[in-house]
Amino acid sequence: MPESSRPKIVLAFDFGLRRIGVACGDTLSRSASAQPAIASGSAGPRWEAIGALMREWQPSMAVVGLPYNVDGSDSGMTAAARAFAAELTARYGLEVVLVDERYSSLEAQARLKSARESGLLRRRVAKSDIDAAAACVILERWFTEKTGSL
Repeated sequence: MPESSRPKIVLAFDFGLRRIGVACGDTLSRSASAQPAIASGSAGPRWEAIGALMREWQPSMAVVGLPYNVDGSDSGMTAAARAFAAELTARYGLEVVLVDERYSSLEAQARLKSARESGLLRRRVAKSDIDAAAACVILERWFTEKTGSL
């Protein structure tokens, strides 16, 4: 099987100053599964936790959500998300793709609300659940955008 047609593992990140949502997927199934969110604080992301994810999943690439304002202009978080993406590349030598994440958290909240209403999710939804579900939305958007080229 040629290298370019082999399934690739992809990690997606919904960057935030308090938590970073994480999802994992592959280019064959084109589905995303939520992973536990990673804490972030004044010292920045918990890089040891991100390193553990890298060792566990051994991704071929990463996708980082890029927060824009409704009108498409940079938001207050855009530069921080770009810096996070650059640090992923520097630390792990990964190709990192930036994806417009507008409304991903709203879509994630709607999905989790629907899961609760249907009985699939029985516990209270935590903010970290929303962050992880938003990372799934970001990764699924990237899969959809790349349909013809994977």
